[in-house]
Amino acid sequence: MADIFTRILNIDLPASLQCDKSGKNPQFTITFTADGMIPFPQIILHTTNGQHLITGDALKSSTEPDGTYQYSATITAGFLWPGEITIQVEGCRKADINQAGGGDWLKDFRKLRLGATAKAQPTVQVTTGADNTPIKLYFGIHKHMHQPYYNTTDQLYWDGEKDGIFGSRHGPYTHFIPTAVRQYIDGNLPHAGLSTSWSGSLIEQLDRCAADGLCGGCFSGWNNELRAIAQEKTVLGHHRVDFSAFGFFHPLMPLIPGRDIIKQVEWHRGIIRSAFGSEASNVMFPPETAFHVRMIPALNQAGIKAIIYDSIHRFRSCQEYPYAGPNEGMLPPNRAEQVNPSVNDWLQLHNIWAGSQISPRLLRPEYVQYEDPDGNIHKIIAIPAERYIGNEDARGGFGALQYPDVLGQVYNHIVDTNSFDPKHPPFFLLHSDGDNHGGGADSYYNHNTGEMVRWLQGDPRFELTSVNDYLDRFPPDPDQAAHIEPGSWSGADNGDPQFMKWFSRYDQPYSPDLNSWAILTAFQNMAHSLEDAYPDKPWLDAINRLLLTAETSCYWYWTGQHIWDQQVTNAANQAYGMAKNELDSVLASGKDGTGPTIFAPWVIPENPGDRRWGQGGLVAAPREGVVHTFVYDITGLKRVTLILHGTQGETHIAMTDNGAYPSQTGAAITANYFTAQLPVGMGDVRYYIEAEDGQGNISRGALERIYMA
Repeated sequence: MADIFTRILNIDLPASLQCDKSGKNPQFTITFTADGMIPFPQIILHTTNGQHLITGDALKSSTEPDGTYQYSATITAGFLWPGEITIQVEGCRKADINQAGGGDWLKDFRKLRLGATAKAQPTVQVTTGADNTPIKLYFGIHKHMHQPYYNTTDQLYWDGEKDGIFGSRHGPYTHFIPTAVRQYIDGNLPHAGLSTSWSGSLIEQLDRCAADGLCGGCFSGWNNELRAIAQEKTVLGHHRVDFSAFGFFHPLMPLIPGRDIIKQVEWHRGIIRSAFGSEASNVMFPPETAFHVRMIPALNQAGIKAIIYDSIHRFRSCQEYPYAGPNEGMLPPNRAEQVNPSVNDWLQLHNIWAGSQISPRLLRPEYVQYEDPDGNIHKIIAIPAERYIGNEDARGGFGALQYPDVLGQVYNHIVDTNSFDPKHPPFFLLHSDGDNHGGGADSYYNHNTGEMVRWLQGDPRFELTSVNDYLDRFPPDPDQAAHIEPGSWSGADNGDPQFMKWFSRYDQPYSPDLNSWAILTAFQNMAHSLEDAYPDKPWLDAINRLLLTAETSCYWYWTGQHIWDQQVTNAANQAYGMAKNELDSVLASGKDGTGPTIFAPWVIPENPGDRRWGQGGLVAAPREGVVHTFVYDITGLKRVTLILHGTQGETHIAMTDNGAYPSQTGAAITANYFTAQLPVGMGDVRYYIEAEDGQGNISRGALERIYMA
């Protein structure tokens, strides 16, 4: 019997190859030599879209005159996409690999660079016609800029720490965005643009830095270059720098009343116009990328055409979604949210962190809709910000994110699955903070952007485009409206549909987060009641400013730190002290015509009868579910009712009043905490909350959904 090999002597393959006209590899051969017979030889190709195993009859063996053994495999043409491929050759010293240990396997590696052809790009026969249409993947970039007020009741609060926070971000807040976008222009990218969201609280504080010489005077004229680049247009006449619609103080919009969403947007429009000499876009980047379909009526009323959302929440809203388990960082989707048809092009991205699979065919703008309690349908265009690719781009842009590789995986999968729609081609945003870590570094906007432009100039498979240029060319069909589950971005505790980043310690006897929501709910009702009773009073501006400031999402971010847990209370208490006499006047005159304020409800467990978080991971969730909310009215509450719509018709349940939430921050006003037990086994349920105050004014919450197993 021949001697068993002890080492691999040589690997013979090309160091590099150029793709042929198909856009894939030409035929080539891999040969390796061992010093003896290999009982179990194999080759593994590590490519951008997974591993390919070559073994058995696909490997030809021969004995050389010098006694060595040679093994070769022919890689057929059209098998591999461009990129760097790692060739792993290995052998097991035992024919039965089930009996082998780690020491029985010997392996060696080589690299093969497979270059994209410059002569032609892959085309496919599209499903909509007989013409061969070139496939193109479109993407955009969004940069977010924000600083909160670090004291809700003192707009001028400043110290050395704030000086350092702002001063270290001089580049992002002045010239980095113009530097990047001028490279788009110089690179002759006709549709390229960048959207960016700036909170009003940041802009006001930058104006103060300039006026008062804070941060060593470095913000003098901070917005000059931004005002100049704001005048540059794409070939279709849209702004190269699109200042996104936003909420002035960075509120978590899914959890505030619609009238406050509108006011936050309107205030923000004014400061964008003043700061940059440009109108705010009708495309919104919501703070925290947080979206819930119940926002749509308010967004419509505020003149918003499109909303940016985190892509995973569209994927999870599909039937037969391939839930990735705890690795996804979220509970399984609630079945009531999974109303969209299933898709069959799921892709696991490689070479970046991706906790779950994505669907390239769903990475495109489309209409989404919300049905209110009266059965009215409200729609808006939803634009996906790709969770995993955007997260990688945030590490530093081109180079940190291997654009040709990672976007190439998406492109190749679209080709392989024949899922390209020329009327609605793929488009998604790469979204990240524009002033933090890698996404806010000089290298992102300068060198790495230049490298991205050079790549795009030589690779027509991809195009950087502004959102509005894309929507002009490829408008979504309003008759095809989807559903998206609630949620936010991955950095907010994975952005779960329950927004639990802002509900920390909800299951404990006292939660600083719930305390702030209860106080804010009461504050909102007080401010709204005063505004409705005395709409023209000059003191309303100060009340409204305190209210909108208190809605800043950051005040729920660092739960357990007193300075943050106290912020909402401080604003509410100051406003209450300012308005107490006017409140007494409203109550005495009987002028209150404003219904109760109902906080967005939440259900515990999140998926009754399915799974919840427990010791060591996912555990079975009880079938019993409880709806929780806060409700407040300045005239008191007569009733709070949970109204359910299920297969058995309409059910009314009186909610239990658990009294005012037990504040530990010295709150002057706070809402009452209401709960109601959901009937077990109701299946797919729609519900809303209705509340009546002491004057007979009635309010209704949004129409919600839950599946009760």
